[in-house]
Amino acid sequence: MSAWNQSLTAAGIRDAELRRDYSTQRRTVRRYRRSAYLACRMLLPPAVQPHVVAATAVMHHGDDLLDSGPEAGRARAWADWERRVRAGLETGTSDDPLVRTLLHTVAVYPRHREVVAAYLATATTELEFTGFATEADYQDYLDAYSMPAFLLIGALLGPETDPGGRFLAGCRRLIDGSQRLDFVNDLAEDLREGRPGIPAETLKRFSVTAEDLAAGRASPGLRSLVAHEVETARADLRSARELLELIPVAHRPLVGTLIEIELLTADAVLAPGTDVLRGSASPSTAGTLRLVLGARRRAVRAQR
Repeated sequence: MSAWNQSLTAAGIRDAELRRDYSTQRRTVRRYRRSAYLACRMLLPPAVQPHVVAATAVMHHGDDLLDSGPEAGRARAWADWERRVRAGLETGTSDDPLVRTLLHTVAVYPRHREVVAAYLATATTELEFTGFATEADYQDYLDAYSMPAFLLIGALLGPETDPGGRFLAGCRRLIDGSQRLDFVNDLAEDLREGRPGIPAETLKRFSVTAEDLAAGRASPGLRSLVAHEVETARADLRSARELLELIPVAHRPLVGTLIEIELLTADAVLAPGTDVLRGSASPSTAGTLRLVLGARRRAVRAQR
């Protein structure tokens, strides 16, 4: 039996059709972000893996609907998908393999129903996004879209209860750092689409104009702007390490590794500076593998 089939069995997923549904989502997630997928498979307990994979597939599918394809069709595509999910949550059944995996995960983690509902309620914020005027606008976007989307996965890895909201606060710092890093790293692509993720007031503070960026002109302030955004992201990511004290021990290797991969990405973005106008940067495969394998060795030793 393959390791993936063993994880399905460990998760109590025995129905043949449902196993195929989860396996379909595994293939999607593996193509989407290989480093995160590898970390999940190597660092999470087998019984949790299928549920995290399914939640990741839901997040990716929603993001793809809201952010890809002809603009005129995005709202229609999202509305159809939202209808399918809400109908599935109401009836407990669906003809959509992705929705079926979500419904099963919600059945195993009943508290996750509220997480899904919160995500559906505000996800169309992404459809309306055309850029930010101020830092406050960016923070509102995090609360309306980035955080609910992240919690589709994050809530599965968190504690059963969250007295004082410390876990949610840690997740908020993590997603602030990760999203800010994504926006500066994806600046070239976002400029082509006419909606940069760096607030206009921040560009102005560093004497950088959207026109210069769109034209590929590296103005004197661009390097300082990139450094500022990356360092701000780094501070939030480092602060998010506090999450490791709040989540189940078995989930700490994965969450800690994902934070460190983000910090490696920050290093990769900062190194070329103004080259962000040419395209996104990513950490080396070797560096990412070292992180994952190191975390795996520590987890194995801790279990002995």
